[in-house]
Amino acid sequence: MVGLHAVSSGAEPIARPNILFIVADDLGWSDVGWHGGFSKTPHLDRLVREGVELDRHYVQPVCTPTRVALLTGRYPGRFGPQAVAPSNRRSLPPGTVTLASALESLGYQTFQCGKWHLGSRPAWGPNHYGFDHSYGTLTGAADPWTHKYRRGPYEDTWHRDGVRLDEEGNATDLITREAERRIREAGGNAREPQPWLLYVAFHAVHTPVDAPERFKRLYDGVRFHDDPAKHDSRLRLAAMVSQLDDSVGRLVQALDDTGQRRDTLIVFTSDNGGIESLENHYVGTVPDSPLNSENDPLRGQKNSLWEGGMRVCAFANWPGTLAPRKSAAVVHVADWFPTLARLVGFEPGADLAWDGLDRWDAIAGAADAAPRPKPVCIVHQTGRAVVGDRWKLIARRQGPAMLFDLAADPFETTNLAEKHADVVAAHLAIAEADAAMDLTDLPADLADTPP
Repeated sequence: MVGLHAVSSGAEPIARPNILFIVADDLGWSDVGWHGGFSKTPHLDRLVREGVELDRHYVQPVCTPTRVALLTGRYPGRFGPQAVAPSNRRSLPPGTVTLASALESLGYQTFQCGKWHLGSRPAWGPNHYGFDHSYGTLTGAADPWTHKYRRGPYEDTWHRDGVRLDEEGNATDLITREAERRIREAGGNAREPQPWLLYVAFHAVHTPVDAPERFKRLYDGVRFHDDPAKHDSRLRLAAMVSQLDDSVGRLVQALDDTGQRRDTLIVFTSDNGGIESLENHYVGTVPDSPLNSENDPLRGQKNSLWEGGMRVCAFANWPGTLAPRKSAAVVHVADWFPTLARLVGFEPGADLAWDGLDRWDAIAGAADAAPRPKPVCIVHQTGRAVVGDRWKLIARRQGPAMLFDLAADPFETTNLAEKHADVVAAHLAIAEADAAMDLTDLPADLADTPP
């Protein structure tokens, strides 16, 4: 049995828990209630309060790379330039061992609901990478009402198990219904329970930003801005965050109703930080968003190497196993595959070259004060960041490197590169060694595919 850390009196460690892994899209640091934000998120707030708040959980600055790292335990640059930026091309080579295929090999049922964004053709979809069933969009985003992507070859993207599907309804609600159904069906098989992985990748709160009217009514009487367009924009965003919160609450209720709650580890993260304003280029009638997410007090936003782009809202919740606490341990999204592998007893038959680390002890509280064995390296089109417990280096493609002491200056106000040249040199060496492991050329078979 894998050694777990049961903390409640009488709690028995579970060797192979169900895993509900939820990824929000473009959720800003201060969009949520537990960070004092403007949106009402009672369900998420409770899960944070009763679980482990991951205060320094890092991801990639944009969506496709984060999903690559999550499912492979490797940094996205290892797979080529198409995996480093948002792309409709196939991100992973056929046959790549993923978190889903690893758990599937142990007898897990594996489900994916929502956004895929690791290849927008059915042949590149979730069912080819370890998921028994999949539902949602193959592309990176979709209009919440039309379910369409941008105009072009990938416009019609809604599917079930790779087969095109047309449905009426709100996208977030449809995804929630599908995930809820999977939970309830799994919980109904009491005689022969089979552990499951349910990966729910919401489109919320990515543009196009909108939600049903009942979530907007939660903010009756609130004036977000004097400018009517900005007020409407922020209202739509707040409503969409609350809809996301409501959806998570429905999934937890399904766990409670079916008696699976204490046997289920819930992990929640955003795929990157929020974006403060943006235009809508998707097929539908949702307006632009001139006043959108907030990442304050973190610096920067999505698609940047600042903290606001890649330090995100995250927590883990598992009643009876994870004691409520706030963890300051540095965790990266690539850590989840090796962490969960240890948790469930998956032993790779070959070296999977994980960049991520097993961080279960830090998450569970056994080693929260211990330093991270190696810093996190985060690649972006503009450069590379090296993030450790204290120091953060931003090595830019253009311009000198910047260095920040995150222990004393978490909001990156003071560049200490000139004062600590030795630290800069050491971290630049780490960044260069990491870059040397990346594939710089697009895989040959993708050369003629639209991006």
